[in-house]
Amino acid sequence: MMFLARRTVPGRIKVISSVTVAALGLLFATLAYGTAAAREGLRVIGHDAGPQVVATAGLYLGLSDMDAQVANALLLGDRRQDALARYERRRAEVGSALLQAHTLAGADAAERRTIASVLEGLGRYERLAAEALLLSTLDTSGSPESGDRALAAYRQATDLMTRELLPQAYNLTLESGTIVRHAYEEGHSTVVTVRPIALLCGALALGCLVWLQIFLARRFRRVFGLALMAASLATAACGIAGAVIMEREAASLATAKRDGFDSVLTLARARAISNSLHADQSRYLLDGVRADTYQHTFFDKSQSLVYVTAKNLPDYQRAVVSLKDGRFLGMLEGRDVTTAWQRFQQSDRSLRAQSGASAIATLTGPVRSAFDAYDATLVRLADQHRATFARAIADGEGGLSGLWTLIPAGIAVIAGGVLAGVWPRLKEYR
Repeated sequence: MMFLARRTVPGRIKVISSVTVAALGLLFATLAYGTAAAREGLRVIGHDAGPQVVATAGLYLGLSDMDAQVANALLLGDRRQDALARYERRRAEVGSALLQAHTLAGADAAERRTIASVLEGLGRYERLAAEALLLSTLDTSGSPESGDRALAAYRQATDLMTRELLPQAYNLTLESGTIVRHAYEEGHSTVVTVRPIALLCGALALGCLVWLQIFLARRFRRVFGLALMAASLATAACGIAGAVIMEREAASLATAKRDGFDSVLTLARARAISNSLHADQSRYLLDGVRADTYQHTFFDKSQSLVYVTAKNLPDYQRAVVSLKDGRFLGMLEGRDVTTAWQRFQQSDRSLRAQSGASAIATLTGPVRSAFDAYDATLVRLADQHRATFARAIADGEGGLSGLWTLIPAGIAVIAGGVLAGVWPRLKEYR
């Protein structure tokens, strides 16, 4: 302060003005940095890796259902038309999902190699599935040997699907999911950090402007200047608005990631696992040699979706009946989902109590109806979370557009106010 006191009045005005401009520059630079971080996070989650994760999750579902429909076609024999039609639809969906994943992968060599590997494996799977279907069609005599050849070809196909294709599809989802998680963590932490810094910089700039007005009022014995008062109000508005927008951006990112993206991905995985689990019912009836294995995999997948303490499938299905509040360990939640899941498990219990034609009739009737109702519940829930995701992304991008308007407008108003308030005083010393 002693050093400033020995300076001339114009020099002191210039120093105070320079400090004010520096504080304002820091404020707007901080807001610009936070805006860029939020924009990048929203871009990755909403338009880049996020959609790629959903696409690859759909790929997992399509692949698992292709295998399920081959099993249904082999099991149903002459009544296989619906299963084959669904197989073709899923095959087209898988092709579209792979094309979308390849497009979204961009220059990522690792993901492109994985997608290429899935395509190559899918070609091998389709050949094996076609061989199994053809052998079963040619079996007009009903001889065990011909049926065994068709089943052997299907075993190779389903082993290829479960051991190679589905793990590769899941790896694609994990890789893209890691990108989303990192983008969210970086963007969210940056925005949260920027908010208090913006408030601090705004307070510093406002304090400098007040200091400048007090100095000018005392030195020149005049009332506060309207231009500097306008600049002070604009500075306060920019600091507060910037902090508020940063808080909303953090909330939008959190909502898009946790309530939208994470939930959509979890439900997509749940649908894929559920579909594979439903296919295990067809495989259980189709392949007597592996029936115990398919019953055990059905139990394991059921536990991953809705966990209850049980040693085997019958214990599990008895325990599931007692679930009431819709809260439990596993991937699923909600009372509607719980009710639909209980009905599906009850229909499965009825299925395993039968054999032969009656078991097949139960599979294509009550079991299929119960599964479709359960799957529809998951789809409705996923649609709700997808809408939440879309709203959060749109809100976040809308807030950023407002901030990009605020920054240049604020710079213009504050700069004009400071210049209009200081320049006439400096002219008096010329």
